[in-house]
Amino acid sequence: MGQKTKIDWCDSSWNPITGCLHGCPYCYARGMARRFGGKIITGHDHLYILDEPARRADGTINPYPYGFDPTYHKYRLTIPQEWKKPQTIFVCSMADMFGDWVPEDWIDQIFTACLAAPQHRYLFLTKNGKRYMELAKNGVLVDRENFWYGCSVTRPEEPFFFSDRYKTFASIEPILEPFDWVPGLNHIELPDWIITGAETGNRKGKVKPERDWLDGIINGCAEHHIPLFMKESLRELTGSDFKQEFPWD
Repeated sequence: MGQKTKIDWCDSSWNPITGCLHGCPYCYARGMARRFGGKIITGHDHLYILDEPARRADGTINPYPYGFDPTYHKYRLTIPQEWKKPQTIFVCSMADMFGDWVPEDWIDQIFTACLAAPQHRYLFLTKNGKRYMELAKNGVLVDRENFWYGCSVTRPEEPFFFSDRYKTFASIEPILEPFDWVPGLNHIELPDWIITGAETGNRKGKVKPERDWLDGIINGCAEHHIPLFMKESLRELTGSDFKQEFPWD
């Protein structure tokens, strides 16, 4: 699956892996997989590999044949090469590509596919930032200007991955608590970009942020000259402070 997306901080999404085992209660991707994946929901936390698209009985492609169990769609690896016009691509918007359950060779093959289409900018995002460090130690994490490594956090105490060697960003979404600033303030490394947004959807127990939850992020980004991108879910809440900045502008 490679397609235009409603995610406002990228041009397209590309999902060579789908599915995740984190179990976040606010996850939009799990609901999408259940909605569009048909009735095959295993629930056994297996890993699956598809060399060609799975099809339903009527011949149509089933994008999530194993529900939200992690699935490697190898036939999608060539998609970035097929897109000739440069794009900013969110890689694995329907998965956590760097979850502990994802084999390193899957990650390496996806990186190789990205390198084969250098015209694009690739944005990676994980809740498991320590995997970046493990991959860097193993010589797998690609060091290129068009590879951006992000950490997804919802609370200030959750770990980030910042590096002065790699392009990094923090996605504070959904913001579930006040942020005075982000961890890393007292270190040499700071993120090259910060994205933040409120929880969307109609989940029971949905958290609605307060305006002052964002003050630390806004002020910290201004002080350290870090571009800040607020998702549309924060436009009404932030008013004149609303901004959508990109680090490559």
